[in-house]
Amino acid sequence: MPAATLGALLPRLEVRPPGPASRSLAERLRAVESRNVTYLGEDWPIFWEEAAGSNVRDADGNVYVDLSGGFGVALLGHAHPAVTAAVAAQALRLVHGMGDVHPPEIRVRLLERLCALAPWRNARAVLASTGSEAVEIALKTAQLATGKPGIVAFASGYHGLTLGALAATERETFRRPFARRLYAGVAFAPFPSDGANSSVAAEKALALVGEALRVGAPNGDPIGAVLVEPVQGRAGARVAPPGFMASLSEIAREAGAVLIADEILTGMGRCGAMLASERVGLEPDLICVGKALGGGLPISACIGTATVMDAWPASDGEALHTSTFLGHPLACAAALAALDRYAPERVLERAESGGRRLLEALSQRLSGARGVAHVRGLGLLLGIELEGGRGTAPVASRVALRALERGLIVLPAGDFGQVVELTPAVTLTEEQVGHAVEALADAIGEAV
Repeated sequence: MPAATLGALLPRLEVRPPGPASRSLAERLRAVESRNVTYLGEDWPIFWEEAAGSNVRDADGNVYVDLSGGFGVALLGHAHPAVTAAVAAQALRLVHGMGDVHPPEIRVRLLERLCALAPWRNARAVLASTGSEAVEIALKTAQLATGKPGIVAFASGYHGLTLGALAATERETFRRPFARRLYAGVAFAPFPSDGANSSVAAEKALALVGEALRVGAPNGDPIGAVLVEPVQGRAGARVAPPGFMASLSEIAREAGAVLIADEILTGMGRCGAMLASERVGLEPDLICVGKALGGGLPISACIGTATVMDAWPASDGEALHTSTFLGHPLACAAALAALDRYAPERVLERAESGGRRLLEALSQRLSGARGVAHVRGLGLLLGIELEGGRGTAPVASRVALRALERGLIVLPAGDFGQVVELTPAVTLTEEQVGHAVEALADAIGEAV
């Protein structure tokens, strides 16, 4: 199938997924990859071979509508032609630079663009390759700026799996095997979701944050950083009640703590603004971005006020935080090309209007449906919370499987797999939305 036909298609299944080609690839993968990385079952996974717009084609020729956006990366759509052209052109000039020694010219241009997008007059940034690394940079920056290593983070939050980020990630599945290696100076506060009793929950959470900033972390360390997602992503698109983020900003500021916005998933237009912090009233000192930033290539950044970022000493020839692939030219080219498309393609407006349209359609279709507790979200970050409790089989995983059989790619989320999470591209057509809503309703009805 020519790639040009992909993008706006409805699902078309040649064989029931996973087909024989995907099953064969699964056996080959089983023989060479650590068994912890990819779940391999009788009915999971499919192996992607081609993607464009909102479509994915697997190794068996099945075409799917991707409502995951490849973990939220493909906000502009898979294989955006401007991004792929920029990567190809850059590859002919310079594939690799020398990071912090002899930087590629294109790195300067990307840093200038990112700092111009920041909500401060003077900004500085550090590039990285992954979201986890951007969070690590932010946590290091906060400690240098305040002299206080302690951290306030939020229950159900997800910030990455490297040791520093994992210490601030309140997910026991990831933490338990490495508990003895994790920094113990993290105080976790509850994250209040918008809904019934939300104002009471918000007041309680803010009081706990304030108390932690006064008395210190569980290990006694003074706290210099408050780390929060403007909308909790992997927890299931959890949105805090109005006013919470503004109050959190004030509490952190009064305590002299550095407020870090983890916008790896929510930023770069996902929630209908370049930064979700703008929409929810959060006023951070540091912002971590990634995922959609690279248009499909791995790149992230920690951006901050000049005052806070200048807590890092000037380089004397040996950087305190760097990496071989710092500011990789291909990733920088992809990011610049993606950013160039935001205005002419009205990406922010389409994320807002498309997300609202999808949220309204799902809310209407699933109203009163058995097993559906709540449909929520901001922009194109949506969650369908399903009824169920701890100790039950992950219901959202069952929905994801049933959805796959109907040609939809969705992801389970939530503390115990009770949320179906949607992070699609802005390229979703009206026809794809209509089909997806009906197929999801059928999948949920069958799985719950």
